[in-house]
Amino acid sequence: MSDPRIIEASPGHGAGKVLEIDHLKVTFATDGGDVHAVKDVSLDVRDGEVLAIVGESGSGKTVTAKTILGLLPETATSGGAVLINGNNVISVSAAKLRQIRGRDVAMVFQEPSTALNPVFTVGWQIAEGIRAHSGGPGGKRATAKEAKARAIEALRKVGIPDPEHRVNFYPHQFSGGQKQRVVIAAALALNPGLIVADEPTTALDVTVQAEILELLRDLRDKYGTSIVLITHNMGVVADLADRVVVMYQGDVVEEAPARVLFAEPKEDYTRKLLAAVPHLGRNSASEGLKERAHQHSPVLVEASNLTIEYPGRLGTPAFKAVDGVSFTISEGEVFGLVGESGSGKTTIGRAIAGLNRTTGGSLKVLGYEMLNFKERTFKPLRKDIGFVFQDPAASFNPQLTIGDCVAEPLIIHTNPSPAQARQRVGELFESVHLPASYADRYPHELSGGQRQRASLARALILNPRLLIADEPTSALDVSVQAKVLELFKEIQAEFGFAALFISHDLAVVDILSQWVGVLYKGKLVEQGIGSQVMGSPQHDYTKRLIASLPVPDPDEQARRRAAHRALLAT
Repeated sequence: MSDPRIIEASPGHGAGKVLEIDHLKVTFATDGGDVHAVKDVSLDVRDGEVLAIVGESGSGKTVTAKTILGLLPETATSGGAVLINGNNVISVSAAKLRQIRGRDVAMVFQEPSTALNPVFTVGWQIAEGIRAHSGGPGGKRATAKEAKARAIEALRKVGIPDPEHRVNFYPHQFSGGQKQRVVIAAALALNPGLIVADEPTTALDVTVQAEILELLRDLRDKYGTSIVLITHNMGVVADLADRVVVMYQGDVVEEAPARVLFAEPKEDYTRKLLAAVPHLGRNSASEGLKERAHQHSPVLVEASNLTIEYPGRLGTPAFKAVDGVSFTISEGEVFGLVGESGSGKTTIGRAIAGLNRTTGGSLKVLGYEMLNFKERTFKPLRKDIGFVFQDPAASFNPQLTIGDCVAEPLIIHTNPSPAQARQRVGELFESVHLPASYADRYPHELSGGQRQRASLARALILNPRLLIADEPTSALDVSVQAKVLELFKEIQAEFGFAALFISHDLAVVDILSQWVGVLYKGKLVEQGIGSQVMGSPQHDYTKRLIASLPVPDPDEQARRRAAHRALLAT
């Protein structure tokens, strides 16, 4: 049961409870035996309260969230009670559960691109939810016209511009942040008392993330909506949550008001979770640098007024993804490239690897001019360039073992014997702290952090002089991310390769990069020693980017939020 001191400290004390979970247990039946995903969880959420459930992947937080809406698969067996306005979700009939969803509780899913149907307009999808859940016993079902009007109003509430017109748009016509707003609008359309938000900001840029957090805060303050926030981002928790529940391996290990938890965590696991969060300015790779690192080392990448355009179609003008960018990467140096989605970061990374063609200016990679490059003459240089992809699950062949995936570049470029390939894979697995036995596993049998380690091993198998890492830690838990970042620093020091590190997470870039460039709408608006760019930014966009980054301290975050609002106002 909850500690009475915690109840007194929480906002909304004395108000009703919109959710009560009592001794919840969830077990999944698998071929390898039963998996106890949630062992014994008890918690509650009060009117107008934001409760954050935090923990690593596999802690049971998403399973707990799905239980609230009765979304568990048939292989799951659940026990205990999940009470929403007096109804036990676990034992009610299917018809009653349908009434509870949407009216009493709604869910904001982690990935809006998969939550929205690409062949229907967003207005139709929101209206369909309204029509499906309106009416009820003895009630009147909303007409198509009424449902569309309510969909427009929901889009207006979440800040979609020109909702009367954009209600007829399809999902692909919205940006990632706007799609997340649409998903929140669909959840809001029936004015539920409780919204369950599962990792609502995980893959978003810091500026878009700040907008979504501001939106969720407005929902709580203006409409009294209670929110269950599922996340592994402790900065987001500090920014939004009133109370925090920490889960580990299916159990609640700690529960406290947000300020108490961050100031005085009681459990070792909570302390480790908070210690793993990257802080801007702490453990900076560029700390103490007075001039460019490796200033007299050979330059491996030199971009001069680089331009990359994508041709328009059906008479539309060409799109300039990269516009007059100039920078250099020296041997042994990590160059961090930051910016929002669409700023041109990945386009530049792919151009350096010869996966995108340049259309203007100059880009020299390992002495080779990439403008009008020929694959036949560039191919011998490919073995000197490693690439760590954003999503290792998608970049590995699911039909090959991890060992075969890692060995593939070696086999293509050097044609070694099977024994030599196995030996090299074993050496690299040791370097990235993976057991040698994992070489016989398939990609789906590894966790996200283990796959990312294997992806790093594959990029290093040919001892490249240059490594391109595209958002390699964006979807990882903070503790796993901390281990991967530590591993990256260790391996970079051991092998001495140069690296282009692409990310929208400024704190991560600060930990790894000596030199940092900031991209905005295809232009490099600022670059310099990392600690100087992060510590005293010159360009307004860099200031806005840094102000948008949530920090894991509720009091400090409140001050930063006020400063960010003032910055936006000016």
